[in-house]
Amino acid sequence: MTKLNSLFRKRIGFPEHEALTFDKLDDVLEKTAKEIPFENICILNNTASEPSKENLTHKILEKYEGGLCYELNPLLYYFLIENNWDASLTRGIIYDGSRQRWNPTGKTHVAILIQNGGQTYLVDTGFGGNLPLIPVPLNEGIVTSSNGQFRVRRVSTDYGDYVFEMKLKHKDKDWRTGYAFDSRQSVADRGELAKIQQIIMEHEASAFNKGPLLTRLTDTGNITLTESSLTEWKDGKIQKLPVTQRDFNKLVLEHFGIKIN
Repeated sequence: MTKLNSLFRKRIGFPEHEALTFDKLDDVLEKTAKEIPFENICILNNTASEPSKENLTHKILEKYEGGLCYELNPLLYYFLIENNWDASLTRGIIYDGSRQRWNPTGKTHVAILIQNGGQTYLVDTGFGGNLPLIPVPLNEGIVTSSNGQFRVRRVSTDYGDYVFEMKLKHKDKDWRTGYAFDSRQSVADRGELAKIQQIIMEHEASAFNKGPLLTRLTDTGNITLTESSLTEWKDGKIQKLPVTQRDFNKLVLEHFGIKIN
């Protein structure tokens, strides 16, 4: 067993010698969403390294940090590949529902496509608090996990041939567009991931170079930390507490397991 395979299993609490079958993917996705936070600390601290397989293994599996989509999904992709899955990375563009437009940063979202039983599925562990904890088929079928309903519809846009949509439990009454992606075009190499990282670090419209954002799923909902607030959803009820600069680092360690130097 490779180093990445062994460390990934240890990080999320998945048995080292258990075969990763399709039926087990739900468990892997849920454990990953709860154990590995979506966070941008390295971006803000200007300590981000190239998102190579080796660097992602060190950052997320050895140092127990989290990451953004271009880090979390490639790491999961490598894990799937090493467990004999037919997988590829795809790029998407986030839809900004509040402004009703596609994100000006372009196709900077990274997700995974897998093949199983003649069907293609979308897998995503890098979409903040909007994660489908189950593979989503590209045939317009609705799937349900503990945190909501999800679907992928075939819709032609300037950015691809499909859109990912969600209806989060306790939050969405109607379907909401998450992002568009192109199933016909996969991420070519880690150089492409590095370009995505650069855009996220430098683009004026990037949501991740302005202030800290950390979020992960919990057994009862999710928890999100910014520089000004700690928000926790528990069984559909929301609690939002103010955060001071003095308490921020302590809360990052307490709720996300990351020590900020």
